[in-house]
Amino acid sequence: MSEVPQGMTTITRRTLFENAWLQVGHVSVRPASSECGEVEVSPLNVLALPLAGMFAKHDGPRRHGIATPQHALLISAGRPYRLSFPGCIGDRCLVLRFSSEALAQVMPEAVAGSGSGDGFDEAVFDTQTLLPPAVMLARSQLWQRLDTGGGEVDALEAEQRAVDLLEAALGAARRQPAAAGRNGSGAHVGAHGGAHGGARRGVRAGGATGRRMRPVARIVEAIDSEPERPWTLQELAALACLSPGHLAHVFRTETGLSVWGYVLRSRLAHGLEAVLDSDAALTEVALDAGFASHSHFTAKFRALFGCTPQQLRRGASRRTPHEVRRIATAHEPLAA
Repeated sequence: MSEVPQGMTTITRRTLFENAWLQVGHVSVRPASSECGEVEVSPLNVLALPLAGMFAKHDGPRRHGIATPQHALLISAGRPYRLSFPGCIGDRCLVLRFSSEALAQVMPEAVAGSGSGDGFDEAVFDTQTLLPPAVMLARSQLWQRLDTGGGEVDALEAEQRAVDLLEAALGAARRQPAAAGRNGSGAHVGAHGGAHGGARRGVRAGGATGRRMRPVARIVEAIDSEPERPWTLQELAALACLSPGHLAHVFRTETGLSVWGYVLRSRLAHGLEAVLDSDAALTEVALDAGFASHSHFTAKFRALFGCTPQQLRRGASRRTPHEVRRIATAHEPLAA
């Protein structure tokens, strides 16, 4: 474990698993401000999967991606970027790191010019995406397994879980071809007949889409800073400088979720972290996450993740590696 102070910002890094081609780590940041940090360049390709908190990656003029416990964010080897921490709340993040050569062997389509040393192929994958619920669950379970299992975790198990999670996250991040068709709101029509494609996109500012997404990004930052807050559409619309009706339309068009659906997912993501990473009573977890009661929390948690909080704590719903392979196409029951 290493703790690196940068000004008044403290970054704590832990390696949970490492072999010749894969690193799985945990990064915790306590920021001193919400301003952008110095330019960084990663020598490895990184799949960042926040467990708690929030950060933003800036990789060009008016180009940034927001990472929350609902998101995956890709950082390409050799490409400069800067990080900021909206609301100065910091974050805790599970990170999977691969060299471009290793990534090209594990998943050739993920790398631009496979084997050439380039990073993730942004023509194929969005650099940020909203994760399906089962991928969120698999991420948290991998973290719990490596954090609590210690030396008891078999190397092959760690490798398999990490590769399955990488495949699932990149499956969610895969750009949809124009030929797949769009509905009137601009969201792709998924196999279940609902508007799922939009929910797979990230909140990324830049270009014409960026002009539409900037107010959405402000709302995402506000919600994920305080998911437990009893938000109203009027409050959020004021933050976005839009009318409530326009905000509701733009938010659903650009994310595939209603504003309420996103708030609910944010609260459940907060609750998921508390269920797996604390021994707090579930009633306390429910209230802290913004739910009115234990039963309300349990019902919504089961609707999204397919199990109750108590079942998850007991390990009754632990997914095996072959089950995790299928999670990239998980159904979004709260997308509406």
